[in-house]
Amino acid sequence: MKNKITSKFIFITGGVVSSLGKGITAASIGLLLKSRGLKVINQKFDPYLNIDPGTMNPFQHGEVYVTEDGGETDLDLGHYERFTDVPVRKFNNTTAGKVYLAILDRERNGGYQGNTVQVIPHVTDEIKNRILDAARETEADVVITEVGGTVGDIESLPFIEAIRQIKYTVGHGNCIFIHLGLLPYLKECGELKTKPMQHSVKELLGFGIQPDIIMCRSEKPLTRSIRQKLGLFCNVTQEAIIENLSAKSIYEVPLKLEKEGLGNLLCKLLGYEQSEPDLADWSSMVQRFFNPERDISIALVGKYVELHDAYLSVMEALTAAGIYHNVRVKIDWIDAERITDMAAAEEILGSAAGIIVPGGFGDRGTEGMILSAKFAREKGVPYFGICLGMQIAVIEFARNVLGFADAHSTELNPATGHPVIDLMPDQQGVQLGGTLRLGVCRCLIAEGSLAEKAYKLHDIQERHRHRYEFNNLYRDQFEASSMRLAGRNPERNLVEIVELKEHRWFVGVQFHPEFASRPNRPHPLFRDFIGASLETR
Repeated sequence: MKNKITSKFIFITGGVVSSLGKGITAASIGLLLKSRGLKVINQKFDPYLNIDPGTMNPFQHGEVYVTEDGGETDLDLGHYERFTDVPVRKFNNTTAGKVYLAILDRERNGGYQGNTVQVIPHVTDEIKNRILDAARETEADVVITEVGGTVGDIESLPFIEAIRQIKYTVGHGNCIFIHLGLLPYLKECGELKTKPMQHSVKELLGFGIQPDIIMCRSEKPLTRSIRQKLGLFCNVTQEAIIENLSAKSIYEVPLKLEKEGLGNLLCKLLGYEQSEPDLADWSSMVQRFFNPERDISIALVGKYVELHDAYLSVMEALTAAGIYHNVRVKIDWIDAERITDMAAAEEILGSAAGIIVPGGFGDRGTEGMILSAKFAREKGVPYFGICLGMQIAVIEFARNVLGFADAHSTELNPATGHPVIDLMPDQQGVQLGGTLRLGVCRCLIAEGSLAEKAYKLHDIQERHRHRYEFNNLYRDQFEASSMRLAGRNPERNLVEIVELKEHRWFVGVQFHPEFASRPNRPHPLFRDFIGASLETR
């Protein structure tokens, strides 16, 4: 029997335009409430019809964030984890695709007993159940739900109706609505304009939802007259109009919102005792971020560099490692296709203190990545290869050290004579979506390795998202060489970590350590990569 629901609920909607930072706002709210001793969980509802973002092009959607239990989710879930340090699961991200798939599967199996299946009540009930199930599953004090898109989008309407109904399911004092919208600043007249926000709130009111808090994204501070106008036309108190100015760092946002009084306001509206938050560690981290002792340049060689969000967690993990070492990490975004030979590698990578090659799929740009790995190996530049980046390091070493000139991955060249990276038998013939090696897997770390020095452990768990693996048929050749196979998965005897024995710091990992990094607790491998890079420059 499922637990009785005792949670309270916060719903965050957006208006006027998208990309205003609902995810950062939701994550910040989670931090402010957790810092007051409350147990929180964040979740996100995306109105698109894909089951998950796993098959989406990174240029369109940004990175796919992977949960410990193997969910492929929206990148905002990474913000939730980094801010609250509360692990998310598959159920924390629901898409319209998941909702409709569940309903259609139930209908095909006779679950509706012949009744007509409709948006109301069946689609809205499915959405509500997922909100309430998150509360039952986690027993959180507060469930914070971000609704993707903007109010008025056709695809968002069932979600808006569902959260409207939730308030009457859990009771007035147990549910609040926050509406985040833009107050554009017109330079020509030197004014912030409230009309777009007024119309957005009016649209929300038309759907039966009265926001309890209006959050204003703007470039300029709110004047008293603007607050009065918004309060009058949006039916909220002055106290409930929260200024959300553009910040220099996303990690500054919760501190700014706390200064605006949001934390105590949330407690007041939800019936919790107002108290001082424990944000000392977070504040200290932000201060270190803003006051680095020096800069360091790291070359990120990838295939999606035009959209930085495609590598969001890698960016934040590098930032966290920089904060630890009191330096500002400046990422030099390198399109791998620009590196066509070793002369180009020298010209483009020559000033980098370290080189990182992150994950990716497909063959575009991989020869440039291979040249980057060769440059790092030969020049003694710290190298960090993640997922595809590890496979690139293996291919480069096989070609130029072991003498297998045509060594490759069968993902990138199915006809290669030396498939040092290959598809495992249980991955043959599977469908594309949701069938990668996903989620947390064990890794046993070799003694005396760089990984052991970083983790100070021999048995770890990290998140994965890939299909191709190091080919164990070549294990003997590598073990007899200067490339150490420094980590392996014990259940399937798969290589997880490779290192160069005679290099300052050259590490490739098959997993994604960036997902486990936190701004105030950097991942050990990112920490040591930046540390080694600092010794280079």
